[in-house]
Amino acid sequence: MIRSELRRLLPLNPAAGEPLYRQIYTRFRNAIADQLLMPGDRIPSARALAEELGVARGTIEAAYSLLAAEGYVETRGQAGTVVTLGLKPSAPPAPSLSAATIAVSALSLPTVGTLPLPFQMGLPALDAFPRKLWSRLAARSIRATTPAEMTYPPFAGLASLRSEIATYLQLSRGVACTPAQVFVTSGYRESLQLIANALLKSGDKVWTEDPGYTPTAQLLAQAGIVPVPVAVDADGLDVAHGIHMAPRAQAAIVTPAHQSPLCVSLSLQRRFALLDWATRARAWIVEDDYDGEYRYVGRPLPALKSLDRDGRVLYAGTFSKVLFPGMRLAYLVVPESQVEKFDAVSRTMFSGSPALTQSIVSDFIAEGHFARHLQRMRKLYGERRKIAAEGIAAVLGKYLRVEPQPGGMHLIVRMRGRRSDQALANNMRKAGLYAHTLSQRTVQASVAPGLLLGFTNIDSSRTIEVLGRRILALIER
Repeated sequence: MIRSELRRLLPLNPAAGEPLYRQIYTRFRNAIADQLLMPGDRIPSARALAEELGVARGTIEAAYSLLAAEGYVETRGQAGTVVTLGLKPSAPPAPSLSAATIAVSALSLPTVGTLPLPFQMGLPALDAFPRKLWSRLAARSIRATTPAEMTYPPFAGLASLRSEIATYLQLSRGVACTPAQVFVTSGYRESLQLIANALLKSGDKVWTEDPGYTPTAQLLAQAGIVPVPVAVDADGLDVAHGIHMAPRAQAAIVTPAHQSPLCVSLSLQRRFALLDWATRARAWIVEDDYDGEYRYVGRPLPALKSLDRDGRVLYAGTFSKVLFPGMRLAYLVVPESQVEKFDAVSRTMFSGSPALTQSIVSDFIAEGHFARHLQRMRKLYGERRKIAAEGIAAVLGKYLRVEPQPGGMHLIVRMRGRRSDQALANNMRKAGLYAHTLSQRTVQASVAPGLLLGFTNIDSSRTIEVLGRRILALIER
């Protein structure tokens, strides 16, 4: 297949309802029907096409398998995969949906359930997850399931998992808590909903970081709570600005370890100032420690909760970033004085997370696999971050500058000159690349334009070179 014909496969639409492998299959099928590809024409190897399109090799193999199953292509040994000889394809049926129906906003996120896009944020290195070990633990848990364990799971989570989480936090994050203070949820959003229902009421004001994690303010607003954007600088949340904006706010939601999205850490002075304000105002602090385990300069910082002496901090953690998001499992540590209230609210609001998944995670932690996995991921992410940063600098240094951070799972890439981050991000999305901008994460703050690019699934220098050249083409076009 010549390169000009290969370009007909682009751009893939990552936000469409159709998975990427189906989009690739459809484009090949249409090319054959339109006689752009003739019987006997060789198509690229799965490896070559994966590199060209910047997608996982498994995505291409899934598309090729479907084409072969329907008779469009066939494997001919050393000749590779070719369009089936003697094939007389008919034109594919016209799509039943209008273009307007399937058009996707440039701000749309990737479709849930599809393979990760290049630079997609919030995803761990899925290729490095110990799936065989996980499968063995899962099979063992299934075999050991008793009839009693097949009933409704506990509202607050399995006792074994709550105990393992409490022990892990004590050892690794300096958070002293009992299993009774740990509530297992289905994710950060559910943890925040639990907090809002237990401690807040409509009309309450809550500090949120600016720039910050956009869904936080959206969830608060949906509950009738007023988010108050508070500026973030090199030392993290500006507590003095928060006191100026809303001194009697009922809560503050912060990301102290790696501020989202700037990746700065909340300084010790600011931590004490924030705790002092919460004690005086009788306000709550929600510590969202979404990826505090991943710090590449020195050891991971202790949690803000470890400094809490007055029981004002609620600690929210998740397994989405350290294991994988498909399990939908997170946890919330509440002050001892609030356990009874949270227990009552969880019984009213939630039906409990799947017991089988909790059981597997509990065994994964108890047998030491979790600690070893985190160790491996810290090393791997340090390597992949270096590969991604160097690759972007080599290919795109004329237009983009990688801003160094001590930790996290994404890179901040600043624009050189008077370039629009949103324009480039829109073009990247259309070309099948994930992109999010700093300007989309701000409410009142003024920040220099930049892109947020996940690096955890960038597996080689070759991968980042191919992806960098795709971005370069978009910029120069």
